[in-house]
Amino acid sequence: MLAGLAAPIAAAPARAQEAKADAPHRNPSTTPEWEALYKARFDALMRDRGVMTSYAPMEPIKGAAPAAPLPLAAPAKRTIAAAALDTASAYAAASNARAFLVWRNGRIERADYFKGGNRETQIVSKSLSKPITAIAVGRAIALGKIKSVDQPLTDFIPEWRGTPKAAMKLRHLLDMRSGFLEQNVSADPDHPLNRAYIDPDHGWEIVHNYPLTHAPGSYYGYSNAVSELVALVIERATGVRYGDFVGKEILQPIGAMGGEIWVDRPGGLAHSGCCMTLPAESWLRLGVLLLNDGVANGKRLLPKGYVDAMARGTPQNPHYGMGVWVAGPYAERRGFGAPGKPGPQVLHSAPYRDKDLFLFDGNSNQVVYISRAANLVALRIGDNPPQSAEWDNSVVPNLLIDGIAWKPGQKRPVPQSKP
Repeated sequence: MLAGLAAPIAAAPARAQEAKADAPHRNPSTTPEWEALYKARFDALMRDRGVMTSYAPMEPIKGAAPAAPLPLAAPAKRTIAAAALDTASAYAAASNARAFLVWRNGRIERADYFKGGNRETQIVSKSLSKPITAIAVGRAIALGKIKSVDQPLTDFIPEWRGTPKAAMKLRHLLDMRSGFLEQNVSADPDHPLNRAYIDPDHGWEIVHNYPLTHAPGSYYGYSNAVSELVALVIERATGVRYGDFVGKEILQPIGAMGGEIWVDRPGGLAHSGCCMTLPAESWLRLGVLLLNDGVANGKRLLPKGYVDAMARGTPQNPHYGMGVWVAGPYAERRGFGAPGKPGPQVLHSAPYRDKDLFLFDGNSNQVVYISRAANLVALRIGDNPPQSAEWDNSVVPNLLIDGIAWKPGQKRPVPQSKP
């Protein structure tokens, strides 16, 4: 399983070989040292059964300094019943969580850290990085560096002009409708899946060698390579390194602590699709930013209405918006790949209490739930839940929403309905 995946997707060897029918282009900048580094990474990936266990090199992402803690609600001021908070926290703890945080109405109502962690402990994000790509694009739009999510990618990747990839729009990178080969696994060291993941010039490999399998905009296909291209787009659009852009334009304005980001080589391109490290509280602040329609500390960071667009599914996958998963129509199990495809399915034993809930969802069942109707953000971040206790995506948000002490006449979220 690749570390950037939200969950492993079943292999499809025939499809993967078909997509590799054309001989790959050779990167003219490749050096023997790069190839040796690539081989070492590939051997480690195969030895660890497709799980990336280390990320090197890493570059710092500068967050807010000092990063003051978010305000805590005094027990008498909490709006969620203590029993609901206790039960939800216990559920998170039993799942191997490292952190469980609940924010509502401007204050943290619960902050629990496990396994010796604290508010400064760095957590490997894995696919929690994908929502940041959408936030970064929105910030670049607000700064006038990008026109809109419907801007042709050839404005940033002119290498695609005159090819079928020229039909791709920026939004297709964010909502996984690029038409690129879906995420998969391969034991072939030269397969584009592997080159796009661990090559020392992985951006070049994606641009020149990653195969198109569907017309852009016509098919949902979850892929790390798609999100990895966002770093390239941001750097070409702004002239700023991706990690520096995220730190200066996103983390610092929201008062969030920084961390590190994986780059393909020293001074190379960042991996925007996975594996940034940040403390749990920084992920919470990102959720609060979206809850507040892209406004933080009185400053608009994202275009008005941009969060609405992020939280809207597509005809090809009603459960995925731009970088975030959305409640959509109730489904007891929802996969990460294209609807109907084989592969792991996330359990939702009950409909969400908020039909408009959306969430960050990364590998190891790392989740950040956002309910604008309940003015609520909650996260569970940590390690893989034990196999003996399957993670249920609906438990935590439903416990918390049910536990809110609603005032008479106060408008409540509309729940999902079962078909």
